[in-house]
Amino acid sequence: MIFGRRDFIRLGSLGPLGVTLGSVLRAAPRKDISCILVWQSGGAGHMDTFDMKPDAPVEYRGEFKPIPTNVPGIQICEHLPLTARQVDKFTILRSMKSRENNHERAINYLLTGYLPLSTIEFPSMGSVVSKLLGSKNGMPPYVAVPNTFPSYGGGYLGGEYNPFISGDANVTGYKVRDLTLPVDVDWQRVSDRAFLLKQMDAKFKALDTRGDIEALDRFHQKAYDLMRSPAAQKAFDIEAEPAETRELYGRTPVGQGCLLARRLVESGVRFVTVAKGWLNYDTHGDNFNSMRKVLLPEFDRAFAGLLTDLSRRGLLDSTLVIAMGEFGRTPKVNADAGRDHHNKAWSIAIGGAGIRGGRILGATDDKGVEVTDLPVEPEDLLSTIYNVLGVDPTHEFQTPIGRPSKIVNGGQTVEALLRG
Repeated sequence: MIFGRRDFIRLGSLGPLGVTLGSVLRAAPRKDISCILVWQSGGAGHMDTFDMKPDAPVEYRGEFKPIPTNVPGIQICEHLPLTARQVDKFTILRSMKSRENNHERAINYLLTGYLPLSTIEFPSMGSVVSKLLGSKNGMPPYVAVPNTFPSYGGGYLGGEYNPFISGDANVTGYKVRDLTLPVDVDWQRVSDRAFLLKQMDAKFKALDTRGDIEALDRFHQKAYDLMRSPAAQKAFDIEAEPAETRELYGRTPVGQGCLLARRLVESGVRFVTVAKGWLNYDTHGDNFNSMRKVLLPEFDRAFAGLLTDLSRRGLLDSTLVIAMGEFGRTPKVNADAGRDHHNKAWSIAIGGAGIRGGRILGATDDKGVEVTDLPVEPEDLLSTIYNVLGVDPTHEFQTPIGRPSKIVNGGQTVEALLRG
């Protein structure tokens, strides 16, 4: 189904009648959409990336200057020159806000759509997609590059829906651990071992009231299927990429991670997270040197390379690309030349999958402290992402304690983000 601008205007007028763009998109026939989440762990400062305030006092605006992009009127940080040439491919959303200001809790909140609780662990976006949409072309539906962190997993859905962990694609001679058999083991021996394991587990399964053994069996079967899959072997073979393409992304963990993510969605993986590591953007001290020398150049080349490569391969229309962290950094620079945690306002980049590029949505005040237009909280963002991926954000799972739980705890689809 294809919509024109007049159709979007007409749909907007139907909002009071309960007809929204999100509901229409969910009802419409659609192609499969994959998602690549470039995770900026620790929280990248909006004042140093996508929401600069050159007219603010120096203690707010910091050391960096804005530069023009390939979209007239839009400026971003001078240390994102490659990304500046790709702004026509994504939307800058400058009005994210959160109720959490602690890393672990904020990550949990943003990846699950629920404020953290001590009594239950909610599933992450990738795990929900894995559960509801399943595998495609024999590929794992959810992959974490290079590793996983707390709140990335299946939560109450179980370990079966945790991400497949790829490892660091930037290492020399990269190979995915356990994707191939050891040299002294053949498939007959694997089958024999699987049969023996099944016999041993039978007695435990009879006593297992929670279904843990059955879930583990399904996990093992998926692992066996993956090891037998030629498509998986090919998708993870990043060494097959031409040197020119590898250089496009940059020979860094984030760069090669983004390249691997492109290969994976091209082969059928539905949701991929790519992260540099744990809390790298947590720049309480020496913010500007860290951002200037390492964080921004690595991200710039990787993110721009990903958008370029997806576009020229015709994959951008079927791939949602998001760059974000759990919150932002304080607009005011601290005494250690750093920026602290800031959950009242920050920016994300989101594009592909039909989301119009070359625009800014939302706004903050003249010092970047508070959102002044189009406030978006984690529940709103996740509702929107699920709509794009073809998942109903009001879908309910049964929790282990027998109570229904929606995959997002409320929230409103950001209709402005979905309109062309």
